[in-house]
Amino acid sequence: MSEWWSYRAADFLMFSLRVYERLFVLHNQSLWPAQWLALALGAGLLFALWQSRIEWLRLIMPVLAVSWLFVAWAFLWQRYAPINWGIRYVVPLFVLQALLLLALSRWRGLALASRWQAPRVLGLALVTYAVFLHPLSALLHGRSLAGAEVVGLTPDPLAIATLGAATLVQPARYGWVLMVAPLLWCLISAATLQLLGAPGVWIPLLAVVTAVVARLMPNA
Repeated sequence: MSEWWSYRAADFLMFSLRVYERLFVLHNQSLWPAQWLALALGAGLLFALWQSRIEWLRLIMPVLAVSWLFVAWAFLWQRYAPINWGIRYVVPLFVLQALLLLALSRWRGLALASRWQAPRVLGLALVTYAVFLHPLSALLHGRSLAGAEVVGLTPDPLAIATLGAATLVQPARYGWVLMVAPLLWCLISAATLQLLGAPGVWIPLLAVVTAVVARLMPNA
C-alpha cells in the first residue's frame, strides 16, 4: 500500500494536460464557424466600453450574459464536467453571473468611467487581450489555433473580458459584484494549469491582479 504522503495534488486530477488541451480542439470543431461571431461580439463589447456609451453597454450585457450561460452548458457541463467532477459545482457560479449581468443591464443607476485614467486603460487592456490576443496564446504555448480559446465560447477569455468591463462600471459597488465570479474562475483556472504543469498559468493570475488594482484606483 502506497503511503498517502507520497501523492501530489496533481495526482488527484482525473485528466492529463493533453486531455485538457484536447477539450478545446473538440469544442472548436463542434462550434465552427461560431468563433467569428464570438469575436465580433467581443469587438462590440470593446467598442461600447471605448466609447463609454452606457446605452450600448446595456445592449451588450445581455449578450455577455448569454455567453456565460452558453459556456456553462456547452463547455463546462458538456465537456469539462465528465473529466473533472468538481466543475459541476462551478456551473451555478456561471449561471449566477449571467443573472447579475441581466439584472444590471436594466439598472438605471449604471454608468461607465469615461476619463482616460489608469483604471480605464487597464480595463480596456483586459478586454482587448481577451478578445484578440488570448486566442493566439495557443500558438505561444506550442499548440495550434484549432485549440484556441475564444471569448464567449470558453471560460478564461470570457472571465478576463468581464473583469475588464467590470473595472469601468460605476458606481464601484456594481463593478465589484460583477467581478466576483470571473475572479473566482480565474483562480480556479490558474490552479488547474499549475497542477497540470501547463504553460500560461500566469495569465489568469495577472488578469486578477490587474482587475483588482484597477478597481481599487479612483475611477472618475
